[in-house]
Parts: sequence; C-alpha cells; structure tokens
Amino acid sequence: MAMIEIDHLSKIYGTGPNATHALQDVSFSIDEGEFVAIVGSSGSGKSTLLHLMGGVDKPTSGRVLLNGIDVYSRSDEELAVFRRREVGLVYQFYNLVPVLTAVENITLPVALDGREINKERLRTLIKKLGLCGKEQALPNQLSGGQQQRVAIGRALMNAPAAVLADEPTGNLDSVNSREIMELLRESNQEYEQTLVVITHDEDIALAANRIIAIEDGRIVRDERIR
Repeated sequence: MAMIEIDHLSKIYGTGPNATHALQDVSFSIDEGEFVAIVGSSGSGKSTLLHLMGGVDKPTSGRVLLNGIDVYSRSDEELAVFRRREVGLVYQFYNLVPVLTAVENITLPVALDGREINKERLRTLIKKLGLCGKEQALPNQLSGGQQQRVAIGRALMNAPAAVLADEPTGNLDSVNSREIMELLRESNQEYEQTLVVITHDEDIALAANRIIAIEDGRIVRDERIR
C-alpha cells in the first residue's frame, strides 16, 4: 500500500523571466516500509522534493498525500504537528538547538507537543545511537558524527511513519557515514518505517531498495534494485 503519494507536484521560485522551475510535474508513490534513495546533481530539485514531502515548503501545484491525506490541506498549525509527529526530518547540518543538551534536542518534538516523554524509548534510542555518557553534552561538545546521531534520535523519538533525510552523511567521514546509514537502515527494518534519503553518494543509493533520479526538476529514472 502506498504510504506517500506525490501527485503532479511542481514548485516554482520567483516570477516572470526570473522564475526557477525547481520541480516540474513530478508523480510517484512510495510504499510503507520502503527504503528509497533520491539522487541527482546539485540544483536538480531533490532537496526541494524532500522539503515538500516533509511539509517544510508548499508546492506551487500538485499534492503530497501521506496515508491518503493531503499534507497541504492542513492549516499551518496542523502542518507543524504533522512535522513533529508523522515525519522525522534529518538534515546534512544537523539543525540542533545549540543551547539544548543532547537529550533535550532528541526529545524536543515531544516537548513542543506538551506530551510526556517515553523514557523507555529514549533509553533505547540513546543506547542504539551510541550516545551513552553524552546525554548532557551541548552540540558544540559533540563531534559531527555524534551531532548527526542526536539529529537522528530527534527524528525517531516520536516513532514517525516516515523518515526523510537530506544528505544525512554529506558532512561526515566515511566511517561515520557508514554507521549513520546503518542506524537509519536498522530503524527502517525494525520499525518498518518508510525511509527516503537524498544523496549524491552512490554507495548509499545502492543500499536502498529503490533509486529515483532527478534532473532539472523531473524524474529521469525510477528503478527498484531489490
């Protein structure tokens, strides 16, 4: 069953002769539990696509459906709740809050919802992420690899149906890159979470079940590899 449906999605930045067509009439669907890599050169539209899938930016036309519900039919307040509860977003540059500890960053989506923290889930995540002993560290006291682990913890804390990662290893060395991808892959398999990863790294793309290639805002290849 399709969890994510992209229906004739377009995104134009600017107007008139200076308009940039970041996405042009893109359509595809992603099944529950699927691991999809979206590849393309810089400026191809792949990050724009991920942001539209995650409710971060609004399309010029077309629809994004998650479990059959149009993401952009929601109010701004409902969209904020959607981003906290239904999708987990992971960015290349971590986007951690510098004045919050590792644990506070991980539990931020729960705190913003005013809900009680699932301490068992938090303990499990800390252990799985290899952050034992770093719980009270601030981001500037952590290595790049550790900061990305915190960012992944934040994305997973609410047990979202889908995890959307934009170049999650783009700022890391090869060892940390491999470990970060293993963590995302484990979560994909263990919790049957849908995983979408934007990447320019061929090795990461080949770890996915399916590769979608984008050029100039259009899909040029959609291939299931396992």
